[in-house]
Parts: sequence; structure tokens; C-alpha cells
Amino acid sequence: MAHIIVVGNEKGGAGKSTVAMHVATALCRMGKQVSALDLDLRQKTFGRYSANRQRFMQKSGITLPSPRYHDLPEVDQASLRPGENVYDRRLSAAVAELEPDSDFILIDCPGSHTRLSQVAHSLADTLVTPLNDSFVDFDLLAHVNEDGTKILGPSVYAEMVWNARQLRAQAGLNPIDWIVVRNRLGAQQMVNKKKMGEALDNLAKRIGFRTAPGFNERVIFRELFPRGLTLLDLKDVGVKQLNISNVAARQELRDLIKALNLPGVEPDF
Repeated sequence: MAHIIVVGNEKGGAGKSTVAMHVATALCRMGKQVSALDLDLRQKTFGRYSANRQRFMQKSGITLPSPRYHDLPEVDQASLRPGENVYDRRLSAAVAELEPDSDFILIDCPGSHTRLSQVAHSLADTLVTPLNDSFVDFDLLAHVNEDGTKILGPSVYAEMVWNARQLRAQAGLNPIDWIVVRNRLGAQQMVNKKKMGEALDNLAKRIGFRTAPGFNERVIFRELFPRGLTLLDLKDVGVKQLNISNVAARQELRDLIKALNLPGVEPDF
């Protein structure tokens, strides 16, 4: 059985597709067979990232380790069982097709609540939730009091993950390993950063997730997207000397892969 990694968060701009592409490419560079699906059927950021990568490789005449990107298959409405949702069928058909030839299937979810995203979360062996280091993003997980020191209760996204966990339990599947990834951490020990850390630690114990460090804000990520490249590709495309920021970003990716604790994976890049 392929291990399914779902990258999800109901808020846009948290860095889901950047995290998804870098995790997928890192796994490919470690010799894993990785297939990928993008469930944001409108924007398709991950899909565009993959298309940019294929176009760059063709133009440059080089081959880079890459996830195999797939669109969701179309389904004949007449083939649906009574009451069956067409999106459920499209996603289950895609996973069934990819599983035999994949070590990992990575699913990038949209920054909104959709039926596809809801079903994908119930399929997750590992759920990665990138979160900007801000109480605006934290509000998707839980509501807090006015000074951010007390959790008042779970919020919409945490409740959706809870429902996904219940569905997995009913199906006799292993629990979801949920990792909240803190992106865009500030370099200084600011008050907000400290409060966010304390709030996440408190909430993690209550609703059952782990935290992991993500990516700091770096210009390099915006520059790599049009060519479909990741930090791990720089030397292969002729960058002989990485600057300090790029070296630090590679270390952040290495730390993230290690924190995910995926089966059979030990970062060696």
C-alpha cells in the first residue's frame, strides 16, 4: 500500500504547494516512487508547478527527479451508484490507479473547504498542515481569547480533521499522523512568536497533532516557481555556489523531512 501524504489547510497563502512540491521532490531524490494529485481544480498551483518543471526540463535537455503528476480522472455520471458523489469516485479512482506503482501518493488540497478536500483528509496516513506563524492562521485550528493566552475551543479545520479521523477509525485504518508546520517564523524571539508557540503546544496536547518547523520567508521560493524547480535542484541547473540563505533553506527542508518521520525515509540530501 502506498503511504498517502495530504497537505491541507483551509486558508490560502500558507505555503501548501511549496511544501508539497519540496516534500515530493525530496522523496524522489531519495529513490522513492512518488505520485501527486492537486485537488484545487480551479487554481491548480501544484499542477502548474509540475507543468513548469516538465517544460523547463524539455527546454534545458536535463532530467530531474520528479513526482508523477496526475489529473483526476473524469467519471461517467451514469456509472455512479445511487447517492454516490462524483468527486468521491474521481478521487478513489485516482488513488486506486496510482497505488500499485507508488511508494507515496502526495495530495495537495485547496485553501478552502471542499468535498474533495474532506475526503482526501480521511485518506491521509500523514497530514501536513502548513500554518503561517500568525493568530489569523491559528484561528482555523482553535479560537483563543483576546490576548492569545487561552484556547476557547476548536475551530472549523480542526473539526474537519476530527471527522476525518472518525471515518478512518470506522474503516479500521491507522490513525492520521497530523503535523502542523510553522511557516514564516520570525528570526527574532518576538512576543507573538512566543505566544504562538505556547498556544500550539497547548492545542497539540488537546487535539492530537505534532508541530514541525517549516520554511522562513525567502525570495528563492517565488523565483523557483516559474521553472518548476526546488531548492534541491539548484546544483543540477548550474548553481555552483549556494548563498547562505539557500543553504539555510535546504537545512529547513531536511529538518522538515526528518520531522515528518515517513516510513522508510531518512533524509540524505
